[in-house]
Amino acid sequence: MSAPVEFFFDFASPYAYFASLEIDSLVERLGRQVAWKPIMIGSAFKASGNVPLVDQPLKGAYSRRDWDRLARLMDAPYSFPDPFPVASLPPSRAYWWLASRDADLAKAYAMAVFHAYFAENRDISKLEVAADIGVLLGVDRAELEAAAQDSVWKGRLKDETEAAIARGVFGAPFFMVDGEGFWGSDRLWMVQAWLEKGGW
Repeated sequence: MSAPVEFFFDFASPYAYFASLEIDSLVERLGRQVAWKPIMIGSAFKASGNVPLVDQPLKGAYSRRDWDRLARLMDAPYSFPDPFPVASLPPSRAYWWLASRDADLAKAYAMAVFHAYFAENRDISKLEVAADIGVLLGVDRAELEAAAQDSVWKGRLKDETEAAIARGVFGAPFFMVDGEGFWGSDRLWMVQAWLEKGGW
């Protein structure tokens, strides 16, 4: 079987949220699987010299409008969260812990975290919120809270982020298809074409 398409993201990225609603169905229609990989986007920004869109002149106002209209176009539940952006460390660490035990549960958790932040305006930077989301999926609260604070999973998130940056990942969402990188939710059509054609 071919290697999975890698989906690098940060839970605080609106474009990653919109991509998360489509990436699995797009890729699986073409006979591939998706490996979801949360990273720390702040570290990627530091490595590339970038800053969050909302902090950039002109681009900040544009991005706010773009997220609103993209949500309307996709008929996706969305409201601009407050606070924004946030450091999504607790759910990112919890994700890698869950992925080590049950990949399907980890993906369901990731989808629920995105929904909590961008559809329900819940502050996912808070450990208790990350745990609340897990409880809804049947995850033990105490175990998730412990994992999110454990040096093992702190280290795992750091290692995954550094490895992604070393491979050229600098933003979110970022997709790797057999080593070929595609940045942005607006490149999903290109990911699809690459898979269909086997590259070009």
